[in-house]
Amino acid sequence: MPENIDVLITHAHLFTMQGKGVGYIPDGAVAIQGKHISAVGSTSELKARFQATETVDASGCAVLPGLIDAHMHTSWAIVRGVAQDVRNWMQSALAPYARHLTPAAALAGTRLDILEALKAGTTTLGDFTKPFPGWAEAFEEAGVRARLTPTINAMPPGGMVGWKVGDLYPLDSEVGQQSIDAALDFARDWNGSASGRITAMFGPQAPDMLSREQLLEVKRIATREGLMIHMHVAQGDREIHQMLKRFGKRTSEYLDKLGYLDEQLLAVHLTEATDEEAALIAQSGTKMALCSGSIGIIDGIVPPMRAFREAGGLVALGSDQAAGNNCNNIFNEMKLTALFNKIKARDPEAMPSWEVLRMATIEGAQAIGLGDEIGSLEAGKEADIILVDLNAPNLMPVLDAPIRTIVPNLVYAASGHEVKTVLVAGQILMRDRQMLTIDEAAILTEAQSQAEAIAQRVAADPIHKNMALLSAMQAGQM
Repeated sequence: MPENIDVLITHAHLFTMQGKGVGYIPDGAVAIQGKHISAVGSTSELKARFQATETVDASGCAVLPGLIDAHMHTSWAIVRGVAQDVRNWMQSALAPYARHLTPAAALAGTRLDILEALKAGTTTLGDFTKPFPGWAEAFEEAGVRARLTPTINAMPPGGMVGWKVGDLYPLDSEVGQQSIDAALDFARDWNGSASGRITAMFGPQAPDMLSREQLLEVKRIATREGLMIHMHVAQGDREIHQMLKRFGKRTSEYLDKLGYLDEQLLAVHLTEATDEEAALIAQSGTKMALCSGSIGIIDGIVPPMRAFREAGGLVALGSDQAAGNNCNNIFNEMKLTALFNKIKARDPEAMPSWEVLRMATIEGAQAIGLGDEIGSLEAGKEADIILVDLNAPNLMPVLDAPIRTIVPNLVYAASGHEVKTVLVAGQILMRDRQMLTIDEAAILTEAQSQAEAIAQRVAADPIHKNMALLSAMQAGQM
């Protein structure tokens, strides 16, 4: 007698990500009971074995694990496009907007970003921000999986506003302690909530934004609480300058001496790390979050990810923030990661499509500490699954022999708009491009309203006259 299950996905081009490759199964199927995958196999095998409440016909679709965005700052979607094509983007372009970002605007940005990411197949969002009212609830209500990191730093009120490039930051130990305490309270409230969909990490913003003593305190607390540490590392020449001037060491040496480089750490960017430093960090067991689009736009740099991987390190992909990257879309990150590394290496065989697809799924899950729960399609794991329509003109034709074209086309041709249906923990969040858990129209309306209000406040603030892009605007160049 057939086993009863909730959902059976059939007739898919199935990419399980099991093994060392993409785990392709032609005419594949996935059986789902509750929030878990019951079985993966051929359609004929699973149809004979299971009786489903709902059958989803995935004919003409690629079915694969939901994509993982390991590093985001979702609230900045509210000012998408304000900080590109400039040097010192944080001080010269973003700071005036940061000065006028209200909690309501931040929440509107987060909701917009969740919508954008979900529609492009991202099911796990690794957000990093100073908590504001409604932040965690937005992920819970949408039904997505979230790895949330409250920001910890000792930057005084106002942050970068008024700070001049080349000067040391003024660190405030009281502010640092307050942010440590707030992060701990958040983690205790939210880690493991929403039936395990919402988990927390501890997030020192960067090693140059806390004293040595407070950075060590963060490490002690995270270890005691069983939390990973999510931190920007060697994220730019600004940080390296701060580290040398304040501590007399480059970031990797400093963190190594402090005992920070280990399996507990997810290191973001490594923009200014040398190949040798990247290898040292990887060999320690530290994981890396790579944000190719953001660092390409902000710094014009390709981080030493290949050296990190060649040293045995695990790499996850991240989109960072839309004020610097313009989008939060892992299809975009897969393509840019492959292209940038081919160009940097002057080698068309560098970073092939199947490797970056694994970084967006199973290896990304492993890097953020969730590899036993998500990232591949196999019995016992949670059912985070996306269906991608291969009948989209940019993904056609679909060929299986002598060369299968699906994976290269997903990486180099897909935009994310081909994602048709999304499930997280067995729940369908989007069906045939229609959102089921959130009100898309209301999110877009609120985001536009909040963005316009921020722009008006910035325009009325004299600080806007120093913005790097203002001259280009006045010259009619943008």
